[in-house]
Amino acid sequence: MAGDSRGVERSVEQTLGHLRTLDGAAVADSSQPLTLEDLYRQQRMRMVRLAILLVDDPATAEDVVQEAFTGLYRNWSGLRDARAAIGYLRTAVVNGSRSVLRRRKTAREYQPPHQADARSAESLAMLSAEHQAVVAALSKLPPRQREVLVLRYYGNLSEAEIAEATGVSRGTVKSTASRALDALQKLMSG
Repeated sequence: MAGDSRGVERSVEQTLGHLRTLDGAAVADSSQPLTLEDLYRQQRMRMVRLAILLVDDPATAEDVVQEAFTGLYRNWSGLRDARAAIGYLRTAVVNGSRSVLRRRKTAREYQPPHQADARSAESLAMLSAEHQAVVAALSKLPPRQREVLVLRYYGNLSEAEIAEATGVSRGTVKSTASRALDALQKLMSG
């Protein structure tokens, strides 16, 4: 069973790492002061992809990211540096995505995502059948488990960074990731 779990983890890591590569690893030049406009240009698409992976709807993901940038604009003068701004955005996108999912559940309007409509056609076309199966299985996980795996393997964040972005302890991040990988293994083998 441990070997199967490691295989699922490898599949998740490869799939979300592939998406991260497709989206480009935007890195700010720390020698120049970063403006809000620079940050928007460099990080917007990565944040949209993060939100899509969490809420399964491109239009809603765009709204979540727009709200995150609006909040960043309001708090721009209080931030330490560009790294803090990226952390602020990531946390705002995670929290905004949670709010969307909570509203869906509360309103009882949630419908399972339509896989073909949930992501852009070009993104799906670039994924192999195995990668598509991983993304489909991810969408069936509970929100917290999906958040942890997406932040780990797509966001390429450490346990500490995930804990900060989600507002939980590192131990919770670790146990949630383990449960999520077990659940994915069952979803993908069933």
